[in-house]
Amino acid sequence: MTATVSNFYYGAVTPVSAYLMACLGAALGLRCTTRSLRRPDRRAAWLALGAVAIGCGIWTMHFIAMIGFSVQGALVGYDTTKTLLSLVVAIVVVALGVFLVGYRGGSPLNLATAGTVTGLGVAAMHYLGMGAIHTNGTLHYDAVTVGLSVAIAIGAATAALWAAVSIHKLWSSLGAALVMGVAVTGMHYTGMAAVSVHLTGTSAVAQSSTSLLSFLLVMLAGPLAVLLIAAVIVMFDPDMMLGDDDFHPATPAAPYQAAGDHSAQPSRQYGSW
Repeated sequence: MTATVSNFYYGAVTPVSAYLMACLGAALGLRCTTRSLRRPDRRAAWLALGAVAIGCGIWTMHFIAMIGFSVQGALVGYDTTKTLLSLVVAIVVVALGVFLVGYRGGSPLNLATAGTVTGLGVAAMHYLGMGAIHTNGTLHYDAVTVGLSVAIAIGAATAALWAAVSIHKLWSSLGAALVMGVAVTGMHYTGMAAVSVHLTGTSAVAQSSTSLLSFLLVMLAGPLAVLLIAAVIVMFDPDMMLGDDDFHPATPAAPYQAAGDHSAQPSRQYGSW
């Protein structure tokens, strides 16, 4: 028997919250990438923080949205190992894309390669997270809709990486983050539209909806804490609020002027993050 599936069990609360998390992760990732361009000596650290922020934002978006997922006539549970593995996948694939464009630049070839790898990884995170579901039925997917969700993931990832290396003004990057939130959340709900559940019998999940919600909230606590820490780092970094007019790519320079110039002063050095 095919069950009735809903992605909005709690109404608009879960999709709106999921969208905001996607926007937060994208905004932090964009600002961290901008900071990496200003500080080549800290580039790896800023790119890593940006990748973690974007990855956690995407993963948090997914599982906040999944709080609203329900199957009529069945209880839903999640495998802890697969759930955590999907978080690792999200961070790793985003890091691959961010480091590629961060070190090799935003040429069309680099963007296409990094965007494809990252988009496929984001889609893998989504469907791995779906594979963690336990219920008294089997999940089936419409191939065409799955393909559309993967295409959206690749397009969203490519656009995000382009924005990361091309947009430096604060308000422009915030606007880009809002657009990226739409794309990432849209990918999730497109993927969910591909799902149908065929019930196979009595529920084998000995878990109430309340305990399921508790499980997901516990899983979300870590990534949410990481996003909060990343936000604090970004907000208190003195260089983060600079726009394009203040942006001067760092170039190698001697710390002092040439010998014999008695007015030599140390070059400005920003503090670490």
